[in-house]
Amino acid sequence: MQALLLLRWHAQQLFKSEAGATAVEYGLLVALIAAVIVVIVGTLGGQVNTAFTSISNQL
Repeated sequence: MQALLLLRWHAQQLFKSEAGATAVEYGLLVALIAAVIVVIVGTLGGQVNTAFTSISNQL
């Protein structure tokens, strides 16, 4: 009976822990930041390439 109560207590502590939720939130933030960077690089990449090509041709 003591072992069952101890197991129940450990299970309750596991589900009360918010460390996993925090890790998931940080993971979502990192994914969002990465997606924004990909969009910005995709959008500005062509413009930067054109600018460098123009400068290179003028030299």
